[in-house]
Amino acid sequence: MWTLVILIAVLVCLLTLHFLNQLWAHRNYPPGPLRLPIIGGAWRILINFSQDSFIKLAKQYGNVYTIWAGNLPVVVLSGFKAVKEGLINHSECFDERPVTPFFKTLANEMGIILANGHTWKQQRKFGMVTMRKLGLGKKGMEHQIEEEALQLVETFERSKARQPIDTSLPIRNSVSNVICAVAFGHRFSMDDDEFLKLKEAVEFMLQYSATLMNALYETFPWLVKIIPGPYKKATLFTEVVLEFARKEIAFHKKNQALHDPQDFTDYYLFQIEQSKGDPNSTFNEDNLTQCIFDFFIAGTDTTTTTLEWAVSLMAIYPDIQGKVQKELEDVFGSSQSFGYQDRKKVPYTNAVIHEIQRIQYVFLFGVPRQNEKDVHILGYHIPKRTFIVADLRSVLVDPKQWETPDKFNPNHFLDKDGNFVAKEAFLPFGAGTRVCLGEQLARIELFVFFTRLLRAFTFQIPEGVKDLSLEPVVGFTVHPIRQKLCAVPRPTV
Repeated sequence: MWTLVILIAVLVCLLTLHFLNQLWAHRNYPPGPLRLPIIGGAWRILINFSQDSFIKLAKQYGNVYTIWAGNLPVVVLSGFKAVKEGLINHSECFDERPVTPFFKTLANEMGIILANGHTWKQQRKFGMVTMRKLGLGKKGMEHQIEEEALQLVETFERSKARQPIDTSLPIRNSVSNVICAVAFGHRFSMDDDEFLKLKEAVEFMLQYSATLMNALYETFPWLVKIIPGPYKKATLFTEVVLEFARKEIAFHKKNQALHDPQDFTDYYLFQIEQSKGDPNSTFNEDNLTQCIFDFFIAGTDTTTTTLEWAVSLMAIYPDIQGKVQKELEDVFGSSQSFGYQDRKKVPYTNAVIHEIQRIQYVFLFGVPRQNEKDVHILGYHIPKRTFIVADLRSVLVDPKQWETPDKFNPNHFLDKDGNFVAKEAFLPFGAGTRVCLGEQLARIELFVFFTRLLRAFTFQIPEGVKDLSLEPVVGFTVHPIRQKLCAVPRPTV
């Protein structure tokens, strides 16, 4: 009996000494919540978790702080000064993605978003060049976006005037079809079974990625063997998206000789042929499949969520909605032939779109990175290969950068004469070498969808409803609570 007691006491002492030794070894990391054995400092995040949890920690520990996820140090950069110092001034140091168990399941270090090194550089460069060839910023891709916007308007028109409707599903369908147009050159019927499975899979993976269960798996990968359920489902849904892409690739290969390149898949297959024999090439069908996967993961929920917030905010702020509608009428009259290139003619509308993105930033924080070498940020030493989180939301509500950071105020982007003013701290697409590849596409989508919707409808709070809730549903993306709006048709201009 006493032998067992002594063994347990010795074990506890050894574990305590090991924990204290780790604390001493990592003493130079930025300050942060008390690090406890096994769970680290994550307990502070889990208590009353909200989209402001990281900002609250910054107020206590400073704009560069550390949260320990088990034995993994996560350094958070908060506020414009710290984020700029990390992502812009030290851009080359922070261009890697951490290779976590879930990230490896999603991408296996291929594609663009979660790849590193030579693969990432080659795939990203090709993606940027191909996006330009597809006509982003010109009329090519914008025409397809306009077609989807008109489809969305028609969907809303089919609902009875003044009857509350759930706007989220039609918006998601239209945005998803924009990505299909970019990747495959064509849209899908809203009733297509494969298309419906694709949307379900993308939505589940985004929701799962922000769950406590996934956080536990990332910290303690061996838990997958004990509680495989959610992780297994995420793996299955990953395969659904990849298989969807493979079928489209096979179709394009079969019909490739019939036309010139018309979409991303066409251009990529052509690049594979051009790169045969090049030992440094990373162009292959596996990377193409992953690039398409990245488009759907990064390009559907973000734009969908921003547009959901947009129509909700217009209903809540009818005076701002009215100003947008008046400006569009005054500038364009009854013309429908205006597009993204005309945004400078409507500075107030442009300011409202930017303010929607600022006040309702769609991510909980930016996509994680890691530093490839030791770096000093605002007086703190951060050892190489540290998990880095740039809290972009903290930049978009930084009181040093915005006059009324917690209020919906389009004047943040207007000067005293009503001219649009770009702001350095407007970073919803990130910054540095990892800035969002689809930024231009997203900007065009938001402008085209938003202006077409407000030309056709006035969004109102349903009768009998006191007010719409701006309380967000916090996941990997931060979207509004599902609630119905009235899309009241406007008289033809």
